[in-house]
Amino acid sequence: MPPELNIVSKIKTLLFIVCLIPAIWLTIAVLTNQLGANPIEAVTRETGLWALRFLWLTLLITPLRWLTGWNDLVRYRRLLGLYVFFYAVLHMLLYLGLDQFFDINEIIKDIIKRPFITIGFFSFTALIPLVITSNNAMVKRMGGRRWKQLHRLTYFIAIASSIHFYMLVKLDKQEPLIYMGLLIILLAPRVYRYAKSTAIKH
Repeated sequence: MPPELNIVSKIKTLLFIVCLIPAIWLTIAVLTNQLGANPIEAVTRETGLWALRFLWLTLLITPLRWLTGWNDLVRYRRLLGLYVFFYAVLHMLLYLGLDQFFDINEIIKDIIKRPFITIGFFSFTALIPLVITSNNAMVKRMGGRRWKQLHRLTYFIAIASSIHFYMLVKLDKQEPLIYMGLLIILLAPRVYRYAKSTAIKH
């Protein structure tokens, strides 16, 4: 293996382990009663937050690459994206299992009656095609242009997820507003470059 690929492989292994730490910590916290009076609510909330954090880190890759010129950062985006899905799956399973006890009728009623659940459900659903098409074989099969168009769903998921979090919090909205502010910062360079390229074409 070339030295460059060997370094990338080692960084990916380290990143894989680091990204798993929140799940390990949450498991220990549940088993040792460190999550307060309502551990189910706490662990459900935390897994959702970690899905958001990893999504924001995934969105950070491109502007960071533009800023630093370090194109190798793209090599780690897929792994971060898969961890978004991993924590989103945990978040969804905790809601379905511990909150709704996998009662399909109650789940459907909840999705219809509570808008933040509706938004969260569609955000999660939109992640599935991105995960399915995240491998190199699917990129080749779809073609780079179609693949990029599909993966722009990431922006919809990010916006919808931040709204889901904002609506979920009942009293102190400071934390979801911070996440929304960070999202605006992450999307602003993309909007600027798109507007600039469109202006040049015209």
